Amino acid sequence: MSQAASELTPTSYISHHIENLRIGEGFWSLNLDTLVFGWIAAGIIAWIAFTIGKSLNADKPTPLQNVIEMILEFVETQVKEMFSGYNPLIGPLALTIFMWIFFMNSFDLIPVDLLPLVAGSIGIPYLKVVPTTDLSTTFGMSFSVFVLIIYYNIRVKGSWGYIKQFLFHPFAADNILLKIILIPFNIVMTTIEELSKPISMGLRLFGNMFAGELIFLLIALLPWWAQWMPGGIWAIFHILVITLQAYIFMLLTIAYLSVAHQEAEDHH
Repeated sequence: MSQAASELTPTSYISHHIENLRIGEGFWSLNLDTLVFGWIAAGIIAWIAFTIGKSLNADKPTPLQNVIEMILEFVETQVKEMFSGYNPLIGPLALTIFMWIFFMNSFDLIPVDLLPLVAGSIGIPYLKVVPTTDLSTTFGMSFSVFVLIIYYNIRVKGSWGYIKQFLFHPFAADNILLKIILIPFNIVMTTIEELSKPISMGLRLFGNMFAGELIFLLIALLPWWAQWMPGGIWAIFHILVITLQAYIFMLLTIAYLSVAHQEAEDHH
């Protein structure tokens, strides 16, 4: 068992590590560690972009440039295959989402006791390193995508076209009287369908990353000499989880925005 873990009971050790560093109370509280590490992830992306842009060379690309070009081509392929129509925002948005979530997820590979131990030594009682294990991050991102979905639904279909989705979908009828009768059911069903998009996106990312963090914490409770093999195996497997979750969130964003760009008559 690690030194940090041995000072606490297993329950209190896990509870301590999943507690955020907060300021404020209730709804208006802010998770400072989530914000800071989210900014750090964004800063890493900005630094990579700046570094590559400064030394961009088509004839003799650096290894980092090659990696980024592979990622760009990969994201571009996904957008071309999944997104119907044209919108210059979708490509950069998909790339940003994939890269940002990937780097935020990657903080889960840092030894679980390392940064909290450093923080504790300077008087910071709690430090949760992985922003995507915080529902405020995953829901913040998913509901931001949801706002874009609503915006493009209204922009492409028009206000009435978007409202018709709630009135005459998913249960359609040719008879006018039956259409009117089905309107309340359609409103309820379509509202649930629309709200399930951001909720499922946010919960999927949070659930997978939170579960991964818990497994690392359980491994840390083992004696130090018994941590290396399960910790190493799980870290290698978790690299796939980290990448896959970023990929899934990106794909869902592209797919939902593609549907929002379809004309009203195509939607039905």
